[in-house]
Amino acid sequence: MSRFTPPSPTGAGDGDHWAVLKDLLPFLWPAGRPDLKARVAIAMVALLASKIVTVATPYAFKYATDALTASGSVAAAALAAALFMVLAYGFGRIMMVALAQFRDAIFAKVGQRAVRELSIRTFRHLHTLSLKFHLERRTGGLSRIVSRGTAGIDTVLRFSLFNTFPTVLEIALVAGVLAWSFGWAYAAVIVATVVLYVWFTYAATEWRINIRRAMNEADNDASTKAIDSLLNFETVKYFGNEEHEASRYDRSMERFEGAAVKTWVSLAVLNAGQALIFSVGLTVVMVMSAYAIGRGAATLGDFVMINALMIQLYMPLNFIGSSYREIKQGLIDVEQMFKLLAVNAEIADAPDAVPLAVGKAEVVFDDVNFAYDAERPILRGVSFRVPPGHTVAIVGPSGAGKSTVSRLLYRFYEVGFGRILVDGQDIAAVTQKSLRAAIGMVPQ
Repeated sequence: MSRFTPPSPTGAGDGDHWAVLKDLLPFLWPAGRPDLKARVAIAMVALLASKIVTVATPYAFKYATDALTASGSVAAAALAAALFMVLAYGFGRIMMVALAQFRDAIFAKVGQRAVRELSIRTFRHLHTLSLKFHLERRTGGLSRIVSRGTAGIDTVLRFSLFNTFPTVLEIALVAGVLAWSFGWAYAAVIVATVVLYVWFTYAATEWRINIRRAMNEADNDASTKAIDSLLNFETVKYFGNEEHEASRYDRSMERFEGAAVKTWVSLAVLNAGQALIFSVGLTVVMVMSAYAIGRGAATLGDFVMINALMIQLYMPLNFIGSSYREIKQGLIDVEQMFKLLAVNAEIADAPDAVPLAVGKAEVVFDDVNFAYDAERPILRGVSFRVPPGHTVAIVGPSGAGKSTVSRLLYRFYEVGFGRILVDGQDIAAVTQKSLRAAIGMVPQ
């Protein structure tokens, strides 16, 4: 079986969610993986079947109700028909759940494979970045970005395919059924309700996105401070800075607390508005149905069916709100991870780099100059030679550049001027992998 290797993310900018979705499409229909494509196709068939059953099931409820309200000499036959329709309704409900669960189960491997592929790609990419990048970035913050990003991949794929699309399909089916059975006025009310519901959901969710961004930033900051403080436990103890570290962490958590409270309040506003809009639409449709029964244009079974269709419609409508929120949040999280993947390695092999040819292992620093920043040079014109088989000790006060020498030898940084030779070969002209494989290091 061939390994799925999707194209690299484009590195979408802030808010460029269409670019993020475009980068995720290869994971939904992976090239070279017919088994995963088959799973997607089967899941889509199950999805369509589930929605057809969902819309058809209330018809069994209608016929059962009409049969139970029958009178006269056909009452016994009507009762039998009603029982059959009740059984059909129950079977339909079971099939709705079974198809939905089958769909989720068959798609699980597709989503989790996407998570795995992007996780390992991000992990490998982080190892290609320079030491400078990792020293300037906090490990805790990077960890949160990667963990949220990988979770966001499955969220975006699953909610886009199995919530947003089927919801639109079900709304269209329900509106079509009511228009065909009872007239366009019913469909018009449903369409107006859905449009207003979606507009309110979009506006409220966009408002909440900024609040959620602030909460994520505060969460990253608090996590970074906590992890870095614990990683440097010994240093904190040396200086007796426990209270200082706790104070820094508490300030970050205070920001997170405020943002989290705003998030919950905004969610309550969103849910209340959605419920109000749908309840008004449901009431209007049921009043229209009641008037139709009074005119003899509809039966009690029609009234029950319309109510069942509307109640069923509320579930996917509610999912439109939650799906949009989850997709937007997932896109934000994935976007942050894609930004990491778009960071170029500062130290790259030359186009014509060759593996290091290891001989007697002579090391030469030839007039090497280096500075971590322009205002603070570390090495000025450093030259020395370590002959094969010899031991050299580099001594000096803190900050003199002892660790810098080993970092330059490993080519964690590029020299500002001069060159470093190993067995007469400039380390800038050989591959980093072969260079580091030839050197042994005992970390402090």
